[in-house]
Amino acid sequence: FLYIIETFGDINLTLSMLNMEDNISKEDIYGHLTSVIQNSDILDDAIVQRLIYYASKDMRDNNILRETRMLAGEVLVSLAAHDFNSVMYEVQSNFRILELPDEFIVLALAELATSYVSQSIPFMMMTLLTMQTMLRLADEERMKGVFCLALEKFSKAIYKYVNHWRDFPYPRLDANRLSDKIFMLFRYIMEKWAPITSSVQTLAIIKAHGPTVSLLLHREDLCEYALDQVPWLLNQYKDKEIDFHITQSLKQILTAVVLYDTALPKDLRKTIFINLLNQVCRLPEPPVKENELEASSCFLILAHSNPADLVEFFDEQMRSNNETTRMGILTLLRSAINAEEPKLRDHITSIERTVKVVMSDLNIKVRNSTLLLIQTMCEKCYIEAREGWPLIDYIFSQFAMSNKNLEKPMKPNSLKDEKGEKSVREISLEVLKTLDPLVIGMPQVLWPRILTFVVPAEYTGTLDYLFNIIRSLIMAEERKKNDAKESTALVISTGAVKLPSPQQLLARLLVISILASLGKLRGAGAIGLLKILPEIIHPKLVDLWKTRFPELLQSLEGRITQIFFLWITVLMLSTFHWSFSLQPLTFCHLSFVFQKFLWKALGTTLASCQDKNFVSSQIKEFLIAPNQLGDQRQGITSILGYCAESHLDTVLKVLKTFQDREKFFMNRCKGLFSGKKSLTKTDVMVIYGAVALHAPKVQLLTRLDQDIVSQVLFLYGQCSQVLGMSVMSKDMDLQMSFTRSITEIGIAVLDAEDQGFKFSYKEVLLGYMLDFIRDEPLDSLASPVRWKALIAIRYLSKLNPQLSLNDHLNILEENIRRLLPLPPLEKLKDEGETDKDKEHINFLYERSMDALGRLLRTMMWDNVKAEDCQEMFNLLRMWLVSQKDWERERAFQITAKVLTNDIEAPENFKIGSLLGLLAPHSCDTLPTIRQAAASSTIGLFCIKGTHPEVERLQDLQEGLQCDDVQVQIKISSKIAKIVSKLIPTEEILMFLEETLDGLESLNPTCTHACGIWMITVLKEQGAALEEQLLEILSMIYHHMPVLRQKEESFQFMLEAISQIASFHMDAVVANLLQKPLPFDRDTKTLWKALAENTASSGKLLRALTDKLENELEDDLAGVEAIAVACAMYEVVSTGTPVTNLYPEVFTLLLKLVSCTLGQKMSTATWSRRRRVLQQGEQQQTADPCRLSTATLKCVQAQAMKEGLAKESDEGDNLWALLSSPSTHHVGVCALARSMAVWQYGLTLDIMEQLFSSLTSSSENYRITGTAFFSELMKEPILWKHGNLREVLILMDQSAWDSNATLRQMAIRGLGNTASGAPHKVKKHKQIILESIIRGLYHLARTEVVCESLKALKKILELLTDRDVSFYFKEIVLQTRTFFEDEQDDVRLTAIFLFENLASLTGRRWKIFFAEEIKKSMISFLLHLWDPNPKIGAACCDVLIICIPFLGLQELYGVLDHLLDGQDLPRARDFYRQFCVKLVSVKNQEILWILHTHSFTFFSSNWEMIRSAAVKLTDAIVLNLTNRYMQLLDKEQLTTRLQALRQDPCISVQRAAEAALQTLLRKCKETSILL
Repeated sequence: FLYIIETFGDINLTLSMLNMEDNISKEDIYGHLTSVIQNSDILDDAIVQRLIYYASKDMRDNNILRETRMLAGEVLVSLAAHDFNSVMYEVQSNFRILELPDEFIVLALAELATSYVSQSIPFMMMTLLTMQTMLRLADEERMKGVFCLALEKFSKAIYKYVNHWRDFPYPRLDANRLSDKIFMLFRYIMEKWAPITSSVQTLAIIKAHGPTVSLLLHREDLCEYALDQVPWLLNQYKDKEIDFHITQSLKQILTAVVLYDTALPKDLRKTIFINLLNQVCRLPEPPVKENELEASSCFLILAHSNPADLVEFFDEQMRSNNETTRMGILTLLRSAINAEEPKLRDHITSIERTVKVVMSDLNIKVRNSTLLLIQTMCEKCYIEAREGWPLIDYIFSQFAMSNKNLEKPMKPNSLKDEKGEKSVREISLEVLKTLDPLVIGMPQVLWPRILTFVVPAEYTGTLDYLFNIIRSLIMAEERKKNDAKESTALVISTGAVKLPSPQQLLARLLVISILASLGKLRGAGAIGLLKILPEIIHPKLVDLWKTRFPELLQSLEGRITQIFFLWITVLMLSTFHWSFSLQPLTFCHLSFVFQKFLWKALGTTLASCQDKNFVSSQIKEFLIAPNQLGDQRQGITSILGYCAESHLDTVLKVLKTFQDREKFFMNRCKGLFSGKKSLTKTDVMVIYGAVALHAPKVQLLTRLDQDIVSQVLFLYGQCSQVLGMSVMSKDMDLQMSFTRSITEIGIAVLDAEDQGFKFSYKEVLLGYMLDFIRDEPLDSLASPVRWKALIAIRYLSKLNPQLSLNDHLNILEENIRRLLPLPPLEKLKDEGETDKDKEHINFLYERSMDALGRLLRTMMWDNVKAEDCQEMFNLLRMWLVSQKDWERERAFQITAKVLTNDIEAPENFKIGSLLGLLAPHSCDTLPTIRQAAASSTIGLFCIKGTHPEVERLQDLQEGLQCDDVQVQIKISSKIAKIVSKLIPTEEILMFLEETLDGLESLNPTCTHACGIWMITVLKEQGAALEEQLLEILSMIYHHMPVLRQKEESFQFMLEAISQIASFHMDAVVANLLQKPLPFDRDTKTLWKALAENTASSGKLLRALTDKLENELEDDLAGVEAIAVACAMYEVVSTGTPVTNLYPEVFTLLLKLVSCTLGQKMSTATWSRRRRVLQQGEQQQTADPCRLSTATLKCVQAQAMKEGLAKESDEGDNLWALLSSPSTHHVGVCALARSMAVWQYGLTLDIMEQLFSSLTSSSENYRITGTAFFSELMKEPILWKHGNLREVLILMDQSAWDSNATLRQMAIRGLGNTASGAPHKVKKHKQIILESIIRGLYHLARTEVVCESLKALKKILELLTDRDVSFYFKEIVLQTRTFFEDEQDDVRLTAIFLFENLASLTGRRWKIFFAEEIKKSMISFLLHLWDPNPKIGAACCDVLIICIPFLGLQELYGVLDHLLDGQDLPRARDFYRQFCVKLVSVKNQEILWILHTHSFTFFSSNWEMIRSAAVKLTDAIVLNLTNRYMQLLDKEQLTTRLQALRQDPCISVQRAAEAALQTLLRKCKETSILL
C-alpha cells in the first residue's frame, strides 16, 4: 500500500513537470515514466487519463525532439496495459480517413498490435480501412517506411489470430476480411512503391514481405499471388547489410508453406535452394554469421517439406568441385542430420552417395567437413551396411594421408598446410574416439572389416581407439553367442576387403603389447584383445591362453618379462606349426622397439646360461655374422652388454680373440669392400662401452684400465691414423662412438661407488672430449658430437681424482663459449633442407643445452666451497645480460637447470647477487626467458632451504607466458612481494648492487622489473638496513650519473632513496647534507624525490627542521645550516605540505636569513666543482643569505597555496628587501604583514618561536624579531590571544638602543600598539611617549624621525589634551622642524601630526599653538604646490584646521575654492586671493610674517617651492599697506628677485620677473623709491 502511495506521488510530481517547456527534461521524464508504468500493477484512472493526454500531445508535437516523441509513444503504448480502450481511442482519434497521420500515431498502432494482439484484433478492420485511404497520400520516404512497418506488425498479429483464434476470448471473427485488406495494402505497396523505392524503403518492404505473404498463404485464392511475390524477395539478395532480413522473411514464408501444406512450384523451389545456398557459401566475402544461421534454419524447414528434392539438389551441387559449396553443403547436411528430421532418414543411401562424391577431394577444409559429417552420421545411425563401409574406411585413410603428408618435406610458407594436416589427423582420431560401434546397423558395417586396420603400420596412431572398437564388437558378439562353441565372425563375407592372417594379427598384438610397460594405452589395449581373441586367432590357443595368460598379466603389474613374449612366440611356432621362420619375424619385418626387445631377450638368455662354452660360441657367431640381428651395431652391442652381466671374463676374452684374429689391417670400412657386412673398429669401441656399463661392478674396476679403456683408446687411435700418422678425425660416427663408449665407461665407474678408485685416464679422456667440442663449428649445429661430449664430460668430472677450481672453470668456460654464441635456433634450422632435418637440429639444440646445464649443475653443486660455486656461476653473467635475445634465452635456460630441482648448496652460499641478476628478467622479451628467470628465482630460495609459497609462485610463473607487458610486470611484482622478505639481511647490499647495475644496462621491461624488485625488497626489509645504510647510499650515488641518462631507471633509483628514507630518515638526511654546496643537479633531484614520497615527506621536513634548529642554536649560521636551507628549498618546492611545521620552519628560516645577512661563504666551504659558464653568464658569488631567502620564499609560496599566509604587499620585491642588509627590516615588516589574520593560531605559534629574537645576542636577529613584532603589534586578535605585553616592554627598551634600525622598528611597534591595543597605550602613555619623542631627536637618521612622527600620530589619536599636556610643546616644536625635510615621508607625517596636535591644544597651549601656526603658515601655503601631491593636500587640510586659531574664518572661501577644483588653481591667483582676504580682515601682521619667512624658501631645493615662494611674495607686496611698504627691505628683495631671474627653472624666472614688476609698480603707487 505504501509502495502504491509512493508511486502515485511520484507520478503526480512527474505530471506537474510535463507542462514545462524543457524538452530535455521531458526526455528524462518519459524514460522514467516508462519504467514506473511497466512496474506498476495498479494506476489511478485519473492519472492514466492525464498521462494518455500528455503522452499523445507530446508524441504528435513536431517541435519536440524526435527522441522525446518516441519515448512519449512508448509511454502511451505502456498505458494500454492499464486502459487499452482509452489508449486505442486516443490513437484512433488522430488516425482519420484521407488524412496523412503523424508517423508516431502509425507507430503507436503498430506497437499496440504487436503488444496487445487480442485487444487489437477487433479494431483491426477499422484500422486497415483507414490506412488503405492513406497510402496514396504518403510521399516522404519516412512515412512510407512507417506504413510498411505497420503492415508488418498488423500481418503478424492477424497471422497469430488465424492460427490461434481458439485462444482468443471472443467469438471467431472473419479473418478473410482482414486478409483481404492486408492483400490490398500489400498489392499497392508492391505495385506502386517497390519498383521505384530507395534502399531504406526496400528494407522496410522486405521486413513486411515475409509476414504478409505468410498470412496470404492461408487463403487458397491468394496463395498463387503470394508465391508470385517470392521471386521479388529473392532478387533483393544484393547487399549483405539487408540479406539477413531477406532470409528472415523467407524463413517465415517457408514456415507458412509447411504449416498450410502448400506446394512450392519446382522452379521456385530450385530458385530458393540456390539463393539460400549462396547465403551459406557466399563468395568472395564470408557470410554474415546471423544470416548464415537463418539460412541454415531455412534448409531445415526444406528438409522437412522437400527432403528428396533437397538431397538431389545437394548431390548436384557437390559435383561442382567448388570448395566453399562443398563445405557449405556438408555443414548443412550435418545440421539436418543433427536435427533428426524423420523424413530425411528415408534418404540415407542418397546422403551416403552424396558424401562419397567428395571423398576424393584433397582440400583440407573439405576433408575436415567430411569427417565431421561422417561422425554425425555414425552418431545418428545414418550408416547402413551396404553403402556405409567406404565412409568408415575414409576415416582411417584420412588419418594415414595426413601422417604421410606431414612426414613429407614441407615447402616454404607451408605452415598453413601443416596446421591443416594436423587438424585432419586430430579430427580423424576424434571421430574414432566418439564412434559407437554398437549403434543400430554399425556392427554389420564394421565387422570384421575393421580388423584390416590393425596390422598396417600407417594406422598405428589409431590403435588406441581401434582396439576399443574391436573389443566392444567382440564382447557384443560373445554375449549373443554365449552357447556357441565356435565363433564364426571371421567367415562373414567381407567383399573386396582383405583380412589379416591370424599369424599377422598375433604378431602385431604381441609387439604392441610391449608398449604397456611404457605406460602406453595401446599396449594395454593389445593385451586386452589378446585375452578375448584366442579363438579367432587359432582354436587351440584357447586352452593355452587360459593357463599362461595370467602369468603375462601378473608380469604387467611390475616390469614386463620380455623373455615371456619370446617364449610365447616360439611356443606358437612349435604348437601351431606356422610356416615362417623366427629371424624374419623378429628382425627384418619388425619395428625397432620389438628388435630391441629381442636383443635384450637374447642377451639375457645368454647371461642366464651356465654353459660358458655355449655362450662363447654364440658370441663368436654374433661377432662374425652380426647382419642376422637387423641393426648389427645396436644388436651385437645390446646382446653382449646383457651377456656381460654374468659373463664379463668370457665376453672380454672373446672380444680380444676376435680383435687379434681380424688384425684390422683394413680400415674401418673393410666390411663394405669385402662384400659382406662385418663389424668395424668403431663397432667394437661401442661394444666395450656397453660391456663396461653392464659388467658386475665388483669385477669392473680391476679390468677397466687395461682390458677396456686402453682397448677403446687403442681402437680410436687406429681409426684416427692416416698413413700411419695420428690426426684429429672428422668422422662424426667415430667421434660419436668413441664418446658413447667413454660415457658408458664413466657411468659404470660411478655406479661402482668406490670412493678409493682413481681413474687414471680421466684427464686424457677429458682432453679428447674438449677437443671434440672445440672442433665443432660456431655457426651450425648439424652434429650431435657437442651434446654427447658434454654428457661424457659430466660423468668424467665426477670421477676421482677431483679437478681443481681452475680446471672446472676452464672446462665450463670452454663449453659455454662453444654453445651459447651459436646463431638463433631458427637460423640454425634454416640449414636443414627438409622438415625432418629441421626437427633433428631442434632436437640437437635442446639436448645440447640440456647437457650443458646438467654439466654446470654437476660441477657447481659437487663443490663444497660457496666461493667456488659463485665463481663457476659467474661464467654465465655476461651471457645473462647479453644484448642478443637468443643468447640470454640459452643462458637462462641453463641457469634454471642449475638452480632448480632439489639442490644442496654449501651452507654459506650467497643468493643476493644472483637474485638481483636473475629476477628482473621475469619481464624479459621472450616467454622462455621469463619462465626460466622465475624458476631460477624460486630455486634460489629453495637452495637456502626457505621454500617460499612454491605452488603459488609456480602458478604466477605460468602467467609469465602472457605477452602483455603490464601483466608481466604485475606478476613479477607479486613474486617479489612473496620472496623479498626471505632475502637474508646481510645479502641485501649485494642484491641492490646487482639491481642498480641492471637499471643501467637492461632493456626497458627488465629495467622496469629491476626497479620494482628493488623497491619491493626495500619496503620489506628497509627497517633492518641501518648498519648497511651508508654503503647502500654510497653505492646509489655512484650509479647516479649513468642512471640519469635513463629516465625510468633514474626514477626507480629515486624511489629507492625515498623508500630507505621512510625507515631511516635522519640518517639519509644527514648523509645528503654532507654533499658539497651548492648542491649539484643530482643532489637536488634526490631531495625532491624524497619530498615527492607522500608517505615520508612529513618526516623529511621534520628531520630538516630539527637539523636546522640544532645548527642555529647559538644564533650563528654555518655551512651546515645553509645546506639544510638548500635542502628544504628542494623539498618544499615539490609541493610538500608545510601546515604542521609552518611556524617552526618559518621562524627558523627567518632566523637563518637574519644570521646570514651580509655574510659571504668562505671559498674553503664552497664546492670546488667547476662549471663551464655560458656566454655572458657571470660567476655567482656564494651568498648564504640569498640561498636562505630563496628557501623562505619557497615556504611562503607553499603556505599561500595552503591558505596559511597571504600575498605580500611588496610582491616579489619582498625577497630583495629581505636579503639586503640595508632593507632587511623593511622586508621583515612586509613579511609580517603577509601573515594571514584568519590563521592567528599559526601566527601565535610563530610569535612564541620568535620571542627569543628580541633578546638575542645577534644584533641582526634582534632587528629581525623587532621588525616582525612591530607589525604584529597592530593586530587586536594577537593582543587578545598572545602575550604581547612582554613584547611591548622589550620594544620600549629597544627604542633607546644605539642601533638606529632597531630603534626605528621598536618605535614602529610602539606606534602600532595604538591599533592593536589602545588600552595598553593609555595605560603606558608616559613610557611610550617618552620613547617615541626621543626618536624625534635622532636627526642623523630620518627613518627614525619619520617612524617617530608616525608613531606619535597614532598614539596622539588615542590621548586627550590632558594626557599629552606635559609633552605638547616639545612635540609641536620638534614637529615644526620637519616641515622642510627633504624626505617626503617625513614632511607629510610631520604635517599630519601637526594637524592632529590642533585637537590637543587645550586652554593651556592654545595661544602657543596659534603663534606656532603663524610661523608655520608659510610652509603650509608654499607646500600646497609641493612636488608630492599628497603633501599639498595635507597642507590644505592643516590650513583649514589651523585658521580658526588665528580667527581668519574668512579664508575658508579661498581654501574651499582650492578644494573644490578638479585641478589646483594657479599659484599666483590663489596667493593674491589669499592676501586680499587677509587685507580685508585688516590682518597685515600675518602678511608681514609670511613675507619675513619667505626669503628662506627662495633657495629651496624644489623648483615648485621656489616658484611658489616668489609668487607669494608678489601677492604679499601687492597687498602691503604703505606702513609695511616703508618697512620693506626693498634692496634685499630686489637683489634676491634679480638672482632668481637667473634660476634654471623657467617658471621661477618668470615668477621673479613678475614679482619685480609688481614691486616697481607698488613702489610707484606709494611714491617710494627703490
